[in-house]
Amino acid sequence: MSKTALSQYTRLESLGVWTPEPGGRKVNVLVSFGAATLVISDQRDHPLSHWSLAAVVRVNPGERPALFAPSAAAAELLEIEDPDMIAALETVRKAVLRGTPRGGRLRRTIAALLVLAVAVGVFAFGPNALVRHAERTLPDAARAEIGAGVLQALHRVAGAGCTSPEGDVALQMLQEELPGLEGQRLQVLPQGPGHVLTLPGGWFLLERRMVEEFDTAEVAAGHLLAAQVRKEDIPPLRALLEEAGSLAVLQLLTTGQLPPDLLRSHAETLMRAPPATVQEAALLQRFAEAGITARPYAFALDITGETTLGLIEADSVRPDQSRRLLRDRDWLALQGICE
Repeated sequence: MSKTALSQYTRLESLGVWTPEPGGRKVNVLVSFGAATLVISDQRDHPLSHWSLAAVVRVNPGERPALFAPSAAAAELLEIEDPDMIAALETVRKAVLRGTPRGGRLRRTIAALLVLAVAVGVFAFGPNALVRHAERTLPDAARAEIGAGVLQALHRVAGAGCTSPEGDVALQMLQEELPGLEGQRLQVLPQGPGHVLTLPGGWFLLERRMVEEFDTAEVAAGHLLAAQVRKEDIPPLRALLEEAGSLAVLQLLTTGQLPPDLLRSHAETLMRAPPATVQEAALLQRFAEAGITARPYAFALDITGETTLGLIEADSVRPDQSRRLLRDRDWLALQGICE
């Protein structure tokens, strides 16, 4: 990066809102330029994070307030409304792009030819071939970025993710008690469609009613187990790409990104679409592996038990054998996570 592009901003500061991780608590911060970094400090001027100016990316081009991240795959977000700071960051980013070596033309040409070959495959074998190719080859960092984009869009329609010190700990405890959720990320949303949503990047999003309206954790656990089965049948990235269409998938393969409007549209689809049907045998196997009864979940779906009779009658874990997932105080903390 040229010194000229940076020198005019060395004294520039502004206020901002910093989110250390998806769903984390937002913090009012002071943002200032360092020698080669963007310095994020708390109100007492204690540094919280340093971002390399050469790697900063704009998450929502053309929108206000502007959202920046330290890299394309990072979880941190910085919200800025100050027009001077936004202009400064955009100027520095453009200077970085202009200074990027152009020696990768051969690689880009090869990549373009590969994408062309894939495009030919679309017309030869249909759009599903393109979706499957993207699903197989997309790196984890890109999946995480797409998931973060859909999550941000969901927050606009469902409310920001709920968080509290005790509730966050209890949610982590519940995750650790259920097999298959290792390395995934759980969040409770103020609103939802009545079932757990899964996003690329390992997100499982519960609705607050799943924890607030029941005496024990088995119902929320059942929703999470059902979401695991649905995710195996229809991975969230595949569902998104099938909705996106071939042109958007080609854009993803060439640029590593999807249009922001598409992510917002997908978030709205997730909020209104009914859940996919879950095979009872597969779900009951999940309950058995977790060591908990399916009955509370079945009656939560249908208080009469008529439409969930198969889950009730074939449940291999009797209520008196069901494992306790959380202590009462931890469950109460989770129930209050949105307060």
